[in-house]
Amino acid sequence: MYLRRNRTPKGYEYWTLVKSVRTAQGPRQELVATLGKLPGLDEKVRAGWQDIQAMLDGEDPSKQLSFEESESAQQPLWKEVDVRGVRVERAREFGEVYLALALWRRLHFHTLLGQLIQTGKEEIPWETVACILTIARFCAQLSELGVAQRWYQKSALEDLLGVGWEKINEDRLYRGLDVLLENKEQLTGHLLKRYESWFGVRFEFLIYDVTSTFFEGQGGGAKAARGYSRDSRPDCKQVCIGLVVSPEGLPLAFEVFEGNRNDVTTVEDIVVVMENKYGQAQRIWVMDRGMISEENIEFLRAKKACYVVGTPKAQLKQFEQELLDRDGWQKVRPDVEVKLVGHPDGPAKEQFVLCRSAARQQKEKAMLIRQEQRLLEKLLALDRSLQRKAKDPEQASRRVGRWLGRYPAADSLFEVKILKNQEHLACGVAIACRLDRGQWANRAQGAYLLRTNCLDKDPAQVWDWYLQLQQAEAAFRTGKSDLKLRPIFHRKTQRVDAHILVCFLALAMWRVLEMWMKGKGLGSCARQLVAEVATIKSMDVVLPIRTKEATTELRLRVVSKPDRMVAELLQRLGLRLPTRSKIIANVVEKIGV
Repeated sequence: MYLRRNRTPKGYEYWTLVKSVRTAQGPRQELVATLGKLPGLDEKVRAGWQDIQAMLDGEDPSKQLSFEESESAQQPLWKEVDVRGVRVERAREFGEVYLALALWRRLHFHTLLGQLIQTGKEEIPWETVACILTIARFCAQLSELGVAQRWYQKSALEDLLGVGWEKINEDRLYRGLDVLLENKEQLTGHLLKRYESWFGVRFEFLIYDVTSTFFEGQGGGAKAARGYSRDSRPDCKQVCIGLVVSPEGLPLAFEVFEGNRNDVTTVEDIVVVMENKYGQAQRIWVMDRGMISEENIEFLRAKKACYVVGTPKAQLKQFEQELLDRDGWQKVRPDVEVKLVGHPDGPAKEQFVLCRSAARQQKEKAMLIRQEQRLLEKLLALDRSLQRKAKDPEQASRRVGRWLGRYPAADSLFEVKILKNQEHLACGVAIACRLDRGQWANRAQGAYLLRTNCLDKDPAQVWDWYLQLQQAEAAFRTGKSDLKLRPIFHRKTQRVDAHILVCFLALAMWRVLEMWMKGKGLGSCARQLVAEVATIKSMDVVLPIRTKEATTELRLRVVSKPDRMVAELLQRLGLRLPTRSKIIANVVEKIGV
């Protein structure tokens, strides 16, 4: 579910929660709820910049002041101002970094790193540098160089963290990456404790998947290699990332593998990593068919782990009779049916679940028809070309192989033979359609097979477990689209690992925000909320004032008041903003600000 702005014909705006649903006419938005206005939105809360730390930690700023401080803060301050000379300077991005900093502090990363990292001769504490790196990634900054040269100066972090922009450079950020990587295990372990205490997350159900991310330039370190690219960039070197998430989508652990490593070879490594964190226990692992081999299945059995995995499409052929049988099917969705079937070799310690989806069947049918038509057109065009001018048979065979490889779904439905003339040159193509293979392809459309050693006899439960793989896929989409995981510009292996660690921490903050929203009735997609909060700016209002002594300028640092729609979201989250200005004395504007 996600947030959507709505406007009536008379101009009144309000929030609704909607979700995407599939219909015969295509995807549509279905209204879930309308968010009304909570009482207390218009109450004036007097909070200043000195209260920011308390507000970031979720505390009431009014309780942090003594009676004398509170009384003095409430007194008005009157000045005589030349209204024609009022101007605004030093506008900064405030809302998004303020939200990210609130997440960082409420996860207590600053406390953990302050305890783990020994204080040395550094001018800026390393936990502060780590905070800057993670917040920059949360705000989708591509590189440390861009953070140092442009972004930090344009953000309000200088005011929130008390670190001047001239002290932030790429070398300091790179060294911060090295220090952060040394504490990877402690950071992931700390996250797991926060998940358990906040959301009651248990770690008996683990979802594992692998993705890849590519490099720009010639860097990458020892793990960079060319392999199967999920980013459609086979021209670039890459690394593979194995990610473990909970059923709620919260990231638990990750490992970085070589870019040319096969997914199936990563399973044992990640299982050992999780056992080292939690000990050996009977957990349920959910993986897609790309992770599975008989060796991995035996490894999981030896670890006394349960598994729910996808199977290769070819294995579905063993259950052709059960697939055609109309009895025993259980409907789990209007367009999805499942059936529990036994092991094809007789009694065994595992079972299979047949699944078929009407929507998936229509999609696969359309894809197969399109590939058949295109492949046939290419083969007929080749036949006409050879009839006009005979060519070398090997050259013609390579062209046939090229087209068959480009349309793999239709490859098995055709038999192609190169015809030769008396001079042994290719003069045509004989095309035969295998109807028997086409019949099985039609029967298997929309069907897939799950394999499990769980003793649960409800196929709907097993199917629901497998469907949780969408959480890992959603985490990859968030990392690549919202957090700009790709591309990577680093040249050293440890910097690549540290870059992915920062992305992992930013992903954890993003997911915690979505859980926070879900608990407050704001849906489960943070993208709209982050975009709305990003409209909040901080700025300096410069007032020409006259006193008895002279005419001078008064500089006030303020946070812009969010519009009513954004204020409603912040109120539901319980996130307060500073409402009082801060007087900035004797400011000399820095070059480049």
